[in-house]
Amino acid sequence: MNTIDLETTDLRRANRLLQGRAREGGAERTFTVTNPRGAHALAAGLDRAIDVTIQGHVGYYCAGMNQKASVTIEGNAGVGVAENMMSGTVRVTGDASQSAGATAHGGLLVIEGNAASRCGISMKGVDIVVRGSVGHNSAFMAQAGHLVICGDADDGLGDSIYETVIFLRGAAKGLGADCEEKEITADDRKILAALLQRAGLTDQDPGAFRRYGSARRLYNFKIDNLGAY
Repeated sequence: MNTIDLETTDLRRANRLLQGRAREGGAERTFTVTNPRGAHALAAGLDRAIDVTIQGHVGYYCAGMNQKASVTIEGNAGVGVAENMMSGTVRVTGDASQSAGATAHGGLLVIEGNAASRCGISMKGVDIVVRGSVGHNSAFMAQAGHLVICGDADDGLGDSIYETVIFLRGAAKGLGADCEEKEITADDRKILAALLQRAGLTDQDPGAFRRYGSARRLYNFKIDNLGAY
């Protein structure tokens, strides 16, 4: 295991070590990062199968563009954690600020606390599981993947949603344009149970969730739907 102390190692070198582009980081597969002190863009651009544990809070865009790596943040995360993630796993043991998992194409993002506004904005295939609640306009323009919310959702949930599926256990303060509650089938429950299992939230009952998705009124412009645009 390689320990990177950000009190004595600058951020650029730390990322080069994690990315395997610095000589002493090339063969390592397990890293611990200490004293992150809210550093921005930490563990960004990883593209190999390594395990990274960050002991503390991080700033903007931590684990952005992640591929293959497993990153655990033992604390809170700033704006855009796991932004544009392609694969791998990112776990936040605390809370996440706005735009968590924004535009992410794949992989799994787990937030064990709450997520702020626009969680999963424009998500394109990622699976996001939030143990707590999410802020307003979560899953805005979400195109593919799953957003699982074990708590409540603020106003504008799923606004202008495409084919992303939302599973919500708590209450939605309000649904966004073209988002509606849908029937939840036995197959949906199996998918949800598998997501909760992967996220390590086996204490959550898949039978307690409701399913939301697109009403598909905004796919093509219709004058009768003008008020929904």
